[in-house]
Amino acid sequence: MNRKTNVLVFPAGEINSIELCDALSTCVNINLYGASSVDRHGGFVFKNYVSGLPLISDIGFIGRLNDMIVDAKIDVVFPTHDDVAEFLAANRDKLDAAVVAADQETAAICRDKKKTLELFSDCGFCPNLEINGFPVFVKPRKGQGSVGARIAESLSDLPADIEGHVVCEYLPGEEYTVDCFTDRNGALQAVLPRSRQRVFGGVSVRGQNEPLTDEIRHIAATVNSRMKFLGLWFFQIKRSVEGKFKLLEISSRCAGTMCLSRVMGVNLPLLSVYAAMGYETAVFMNDYNVMVDRTLISRYKTDLKYDRVYIDLDDTVIIGGKVNLQAVRFLYQCSNEGKQVFLITRHNACHEDCAEETLRRLKISPELFEGIINVDADETKTAVINPESAIFIDNAFAERKAVHESLGIPVFDVDGIEVLLDWRK
Repeated sequence: MNRKTNVLVFPAGEINSIELCDALSTCVNINLYGASSVDRHGGFVFKNYVSGLPLISDIGFIGRLNDMIVDAKIDVVFPTHDDVAEFLAANRDKLDAAVVAADQETAAICRDKKKTLELFSDCGFCPNLEINGFPVFVKPRKGQGSVGARIAESLSDLPADIEGHVVCEYLPGEEYTVDCFTDRNGALQAVLPRSRQRVFGGVSVRGQNEPLTDEIRHIAATVNSRMKFLGLWFFQIKRSVEGKFKLLEISSRCAGTMCLSRVMGVNLPLLSVYAAMGYETAVFMNDYNVMVDRTLISRYKTDLKYDRVYIDLDDTVIIGGKVNLQAVRFLYQCSNEGKQVFLITRHNACHEDCAEETLRRLKISPELFEGIINVDADETKTAVINPESAIFIDNAFAERKAVHESLGIPVFDVDGIEVLLDWRK
């Protein structure tokens, strides 16, 4: 590549868009952008972020999207929602950039679970769609995750809008998501099964890589042969009463838990960018087992502005004789942003070694600091702090209280460092 490839993630606010950011932001040959119609989490993680694009249903959407594509020299657009993937697939010839999406017919079939199952009705892995008894499984024809999906125990449990739903045999066994990658020539290069062990809000928040069996390989190959994908896609399967895997749904967008495939060495989003750009690709992976478990993470925006940081050493940068990783992350963030950091410590007055020796022993470079200010046991830290555009970080309440009352600058305990971290990539 002669220059970096500019990739736009749209919409850039949900869990799978965060995975795309994690997967692509550190690639040296990619500039990453995020955009959304509805402003959600994207602004907290995408350094290059635009909000307020029209909805895809807006008559002016394609024009506004093309304006952004031209202004930012976008090469590839990565849709993250099933409706957006279907829309962009249908309108790719109107866009001034490549799209990571299946062809129009495939995207439309993926969006409709009834059409999906009808396409594979002659296959042994298609669930029975005839109601011969209860319980049965019911889910919307158009939906994502497990939203609206439920077990029906009797006729009275069936939805009134039966045409808007898929009703199939109840599958009581374990459920897998299978991450796949199809190259620019239509060849299936990756089939990566993972179990869905815990689900929250329709998203798999605990999963583990699983063996690729002949049964799963056959399902993946059959799907790939009947549909036209470009780049990443996934399908979900669940075991029947007889222990056979049956197809639930297929999607041509990124899945939030594709991180599991990525940490095993297969960066599906990056491979998909290459496929969309017309490059040849190859896949290999590491041979180990991994489990992922996720919970909510807090990211913050503040109106706090500062150019100078005063931070304590013992029980702040160092806790229990070990490096406080979050504090060191913040220190390097300050270094990247050109902020001055001063280590302000009573270490020399309370320990046999000096602060510099402790830093070197723990492999923290003293050069991270603009200066190391050693304070005597009976000396106040307020006397040596320049309060102009400054903040103060110290684990000791008395120290923070004195600085805040005397100098009026923001002060933070160790647990407050997280509000100072910038996660944008």
